[in-house]
Amino acid sequence: MQAVTIQKQGLSVHHRGDQFEVELDGRLLLRHTSQSPCVFVGQGSEKMEMYRGNFDIEDYIIERIGLGFALVEEIESGYQIQLKRSQHDKVMLVMNLVYENNELRLEFNGEREMFNRFWIRVKADDNEKVYGCGEQMSHLNLKGKHFPLWTSEPGVGRKKSTYTTWQADVHDKAGGDYYHTNYPQPTYISTSKYFCHMETTAYAEFDFRNKEFHELQVWEVPKTILFKSGETYKDLVTSLTAYLGRQPELPQWAYDGIWLGMQGGTEKVQEKINQARQSGIKIGAVWAQDWQGKRVTSFGQRLNWNWKWDQHEYPNLDVKMKEWKAEGIRLLGYINPYVVIDGDLFKEANQQGYLVLSQENEVYLVDFGEFDCGIVDLTNPDAFDWYKKVIQDNMINFGLDGWMADFGEYLPTDAKLYNQVSAKLMHNTWPMLWAKVNYEAVEESGDSDNIIYFMRAGYTGSQQYCRLLWAGDQSVNWDLDDGIASVIPAALSAGLCGNGLHHSDIGGYTSLHGNKRTKELLLRWLELAAFTPVMRSHEGNRPDDNFQYDQDEETMNCFARMTKIHVELAPYLKKLVKTNTEKGIPVQRPLFMEYEDDEKTYDIQYQYMLGEDVLVAPVYEQSRTSWSVYLPDDEWVHLWSGEQYRGGTYEVKASLGEPPVFYRKDSSFKDLFKHIQDNYAL
Repeated sequence: MQAVTIQKQGLSVHHRGDQFEVELDGRLLLRHTSQSPCVFVGQGSEKMEMYRGNFDIEDYIIERIGLGFALVEEIESGYQIQLKRSQHDKVMLVMNLVYENNELRLEFNGEREMFNRFWIRVKADDNEKVYGCGEQMSHLNLKGKHFPLWTSEPGVGRKKSTYTTWQADVHDKAGGDYYHTNYPQPTYISTSKYFCHMETTAYAEFDFRNKEFHELQVWEVPKTILFKSGETYKDLVTSLTAYLGRQPELPQWAYDGIWLGMQGGTEKVQEKINQARQSGIKIGAVWAQDWQGKRVTSFGQRLNWNWKWDQHEYPNLDVKMKEWKAEGIRLLGYINPYVVIDGDLFKEANQQGYLVLSQENEVYLVDFGEFDCGIVDLTNPDAFDWYKKVIQDNMINFGLDGWMADFGEYLPTDAKLYNQVSAKLMHNTWPMLWAKVNYEAVEESGDSDNIIYFMRAGYTGSQQYCRLLWAGDQSVNWDLDDGIASVIPAALSAGLCGNGLHHSDIGGYTSLHGNKRTKELLLRWLELAAFTPVMRSHEGNRPDDNFQYDQDEETMNCFARMTKIHVELAPYLKKLVKTNTEKGIPVQRPLFMEYEDDEKTYDIQYQYMLGEDVLVAPVYEQSRTSWSVYLPDDEWVHLWSGEQYRGGTYEVKASLGEPPVFYRKDSSFKDLFKHIQDNYAL
């Protein structure tokens, strides 16, 4: 049979008999033969168990059918491909190739309801590299690994060979692995200069281990798979965020200094503010996560999940916060989408029928670590609006200028929802709904230019609702997969998926199994945070076990110096944040985004570009006074010494307070960077 090629602008389909190939702008995406089909469907039976946000998932494949026979037809919107098991079987699935606005959409219909497993193979190149899949903390280049995409607690340790992970698994079922993340997303960017996004909320697994193809599995036949090519990686993220949505700009006060984490009541917070200011620390906000009270468990110091001002813990806070604001210090709080069983918000929600139910039509109670909570049913429009009003009345109208909008990953898969959609299909999208509650609460308040909230969990669509991402609960140690280093690939991968505003807890959060934050770790994390969009500290889950910013005079002085440097960077940071809002190009960027022709940049995951002009190589190992840095081919100036460098690998001085940071010699902001060198070099 003669081969036929049909083309619509950038889309080409070559077919002969039951074979076909699909190219987008010269990039081969799909190759199908009867012996090696690109689409499979089937049935599976899964077992999913949750314990405190950690999921044990097992899958048993009952049947996997390769749809080896294909019939290609040209239709008005593009092409239609009928897929069968064999020539004489009935059509099992129809794949429409719709080409519009230089995008290729694969749309599926036919017997799609028959199958709860779906696989598609996208052509791969042996030299290709792949990035994305949401926020990934262990790997920037995903090639050679598989990535289950399911929002969950990321786990403690996150690498099975570490002592911390082993301890967390044994004691808490919470060790995690390299792919566990609060923010997965069925999206990847290829060095073949295209992105692929699957429109689904089901459990998925993107497997990049095969040299010939990427196999994308999902527990439903997806609605759509979108491909788009670009000339540059900036083009790709601009196109991707035009589709997914973009983050609005940060409020102006976000650049005024560190968001200093402190707690313990009104008087104690006032004392800490006074002490910090006397030490010269630039404070943009105080983050008092216990504004609504606290409770103590074996995990450490926790919060009272009843989202109202605790007047006993924080007497006179309504007056004090106005005084602080007049002095240029905002007050930030905390909330999440769960209500504790002994609180009045739980009682109100329960009476109104606003909580997620079990299959027995009882309120579904989730164990969050020695206290049980109900889940506000965000699929119920009345419950959604009620929780918005909780935020507006108890937080915005009270006077808070922002908050941590925590969690979102804990929707149990056996829950019963108002919208009657399976919780297995709603689980991944739950963080997006939670972000939307916060977004609408702020928008409807009329003060969206001044209020900001930050989140750790997300999924497709969170981009337009999540004002600011943070990296979650890192361990207070030097482990690559769960310590200070992990926040760098986290920021870069999230940025490539449309979340270009990212930060982390300075010093980390989780103190378990002997991990205690040291002074050196805190100061290394501080200097990293100074070169991110936002600086925010955290006392950790066990404050008394962790070295704190106010524990000695030297540390206070370091905080003063680095917060001043961060404030000096504000004009540059504002420009980058504006670019992220307008074009979706992240603030923190992998080196290859700026130096596409440099092959070495594609495997560097612990350095980053802060915009187009600044290269940052954070120190993430203890007891180091020098650090190896790779500089792409350009003219660079060392921020602290003023020494000039060309491209190459260098061992540079890296004493505490002077992390390896370089700026491009011809930067339009070179006078700003020179000012920092003249005034803040040690």
